[in-house]
Amino acid sequence: MIQVLKINPADNVVVAIQPQQKGAVINVDGQSITILEDVPAGHKIAIHEIKQGQDVIKYGYPIGHAREDKQPGSWMNEHNIKTNLSGLLSYSYTPKQVSLNIADEKRTFRGYRRANGQVGVRNEVWIVPTVGCVNGIVQDLCRQLHEETGLQGVDAIECFPHNYGCSQLGDDHENTKKILRDLVLHPNAGAVLVVSLGCENNQPDQFEQTLGEYDHNRIRFMVTQKVVGDEREEGMRILRELYSIARQDERTDIPVSELRVGLKCGGSDGFSGITANPLLGMFSDWLVAQGGTTVLTEVPEMFGAETILMNRCADSHLFDQTVSLINDFKEYFLSHGEPVGENPSPGNKAGGISTLEDKALGCTQKCGTSLVRGVMPYGERLEHKGLNLLSAPGNDLVASTALASCGCHIVLFTTGRGTPFGTYVPTMKVSTNSTLYRNKPNWIDFNAGTIVEDEPMDQVARRFTDYVLRVASGEQVNNEKNGYHEIAIFKNGVTL
Repeated sequence: MIQVLKINPADNVVVAIQPQQKGAVINVDGQSITILEDVPAGHKIAIHEIKQGQDVIKYGYPIGHAREDKQPGSWMNEHNIKTNLSGLLSYSYTPKQVSLNIADEKRTFRGYRRANGQVGVRNEVWIVPTVGCVNGIVQDLCRQLHEETGLQGVDAIECFPHNYGCSQLGDDHENTKKILRDLVLHPNAGAVLVVSLGCENNQPDQFEQTLGEYDHNRIRFMVTQKVVGDEREEGMRILRELYSIARQDERTDIPVSELRVGLKCGGSDGFSGITANPLLGMFSDWLVAQGGTTVLTEVPEMFGAETILMNRCADSHLFDQTVSLINDFKEYFLSHGEPVGENPSPGNKAGGISTLEDKALGCTQKCGTSLVRGVMPYGERLEHKGLNLLSAPGNDLVASTALASCGCHIVLFTTGRGTPFGTYVPTMKVSTNSTLYRNKPNWIDFNAGTIVEDEPMDQVARRFTDYVLRVASGEQVNNEKNGYHEIAIFKNGVTL
């Protein structure tokens, strides 16, 4: 097994694949280098002298600059590397030619074709509150329907409590309406009951209008303040009707060109940009080549790698939208008095990620090399096939909810530290290292750590693609097995 990895020929650091002890000798490009201090796995080691102020190069790009002179064999971490990021930047469009050269394999998955032509990969009954005041009622209804039916004929029965829908203004109010609208209309639901209180800001009549044309047999509303008597009895009457409709649905063969997949990472480590994220990039390119759709979000985690995405925009209009995507989020940070480069969490740093550029250059590998075909504001729904960029923060729950809400059937979630949560679509956890996979089998669904254990990337990618299509066809991932389904809505403003 390899001990250290030089990712790009231009790099002046390598990544420790195995922990390196002080005094050990590594060989890089024919040069013997003595390790000057203990270095954990996933962390960086200088392979040349790096002067104070000189850029530290990883993935072939600067990930910051040295705070002090460092000698070959030095451990390079957040204490001796400083970000190069500051404020807003001006960008110029230098389009890059992209040719995927991937054959159309004409593959299919077993999904649910809805009456409006949309496709779902699950057939679930959902109960959606328009306001947090009715969370208890929807949870009672969900529990009772589950006990009555035993899930016979549907994939799941879920409710999605949240804290919002009232006492919100401006963008916060609109964001709540959009995310709940997207939830109600998502094709992974075979039937939906929307439960309102009646006096909230998110008025049920107005919210219903945001749905546009919808299937009134499969989407029903209940306003609890208008129900005379026991609202749980009325809710169960409606749910029994919805359940009887949804349980008649059957899976059919669906072209893989109709699959929509979200790309997300969280609890990253130094292996994220070497194993799991490049694996997702290969899958993303493959799916795009089949006519399918992938979505990359976490805008703050694009800072430092944004020009790679900008120059892959299919036209200048998309380039302008991507510039706005980046600079609008930077202005959001700056307007709150926060720097734009202080993103890596303590867990990220412990795993070997030193700066936001370090994280971004690994993060953006999840979307492969495809052209960008669409750029979406937060809460909006997919309109373009191919690779899309979506505005959302890096927060795992908020970003994953946003990916599901734009129309993704599945979220692929890479992690080096591990996390158990899931959003309201299957949330597949892909470990960056084998240790995590072994330690958390009830969290992790697929191990990408074998990529640094001599399993060829192409072989791992084929196994991974087959697994994703099995999940799209009904095989459950761990968040589903554990019953972990959550939503989180982006909030920025005043609460009344």
